[in-house]
Amino acid sequence: MGRFLGAGSNGAPRLRELLAGSEPILAPGVFDGLGARLVEEAGFPAVYMTGFGTAAALLGRPDVGLLTMTEMVENAGRIVAACDLPVIADADTGYGNPLNVVRTVQEYERAGVAGIHIEDQVAPKKCGHMEGKQVIPCAEMEAKIRAAVAARRSPDFVLIARTDARAVEGIDAALERARRYRDAGADVLFVEAAESEEEIALVAERLADVPLLFNWVEGGKTPPIDHARLCELGFRIVIFPIATLLGTTAWIRHALAEIRKAGTPLPVMDELPRFADFLDFIGLPEIHELEHRFRA
Repeated sequence: MGRFLGAGSNGAPRLRELLAGSEPILAPGVFDGLGARLVEEAGFPAVYMTGFGTAAALLGRPDVGLLTMTEMVENAGRIVAACDLPVIADADTGYGNPLNVVRTVQEYERAGVAGIHIEDQVAPKKCGHMEGKQVIPCAEMEAKIRAAVAARRSPDFVLIARTDARAVEGIDAALERARRYRDAGADVLFVEAAESEEEIALVAERLADVPLLFNWVEGGKTPPIDHARLCELGFRIVIFPIATLLGTTAWIRHALAEIRKAGTPLPVMDELPRFADFLDFIGLPEIHELEHRFRA
């Protein structure tokens, strides 16, 4: 579990090791440090900072390009500091032109993130499973990827190129864009929002020589695929961006309804972690240890 002293280590080498393995890297999405610690406790090998969840949690608003690069990087840094897992982070469109992408890569890498994905949407972008997306010219995105490759300090930092062209230009165009993004230097390809299992299989077949990311969006446009099938298709990274967000929302609604009805939290007390156990989980024993160690 991520310790308070020495927090924020760079997980890029570990993510590279995982990519070189044979098992898919399962990375649940989180929007804060507590979520990252829970993912680590559950035994996952990596954690994903969801842009959708970050917008919902920080602003209470949808993922429509309202957050700045600085806000996203700051959130990513807090997640990195909270756990010992490699963190894959949403970096939206790179927040501008290739020069902006250079700074974006530098800032995420400085925050200790192991890898980011950038996408070929027109800014302000939208969640990949919403309607009304637009994409930039392919050559413009290729330039952004080349800039990202040039900007990273460590070759271990993983650059994931996402295309949202399926909804705009069709699956064949999305696959062509993905191939060109690989040629521009992307380490991993992410074809967003395939709309059938046949399209998912086509992505895996046409890009079989490239590490692929699968976005298992809970309730999104892409149909649910079981773990065995994802392994068979060869996807290397699988993110589950909003399960924790939706689960948190459901629980808070339930708890608030019970408290409002009863006037106190008594009806839900048996469903809550013990206060002392929660303090242990978030690292209070280490804080006490450090207080003793550094006592004047």
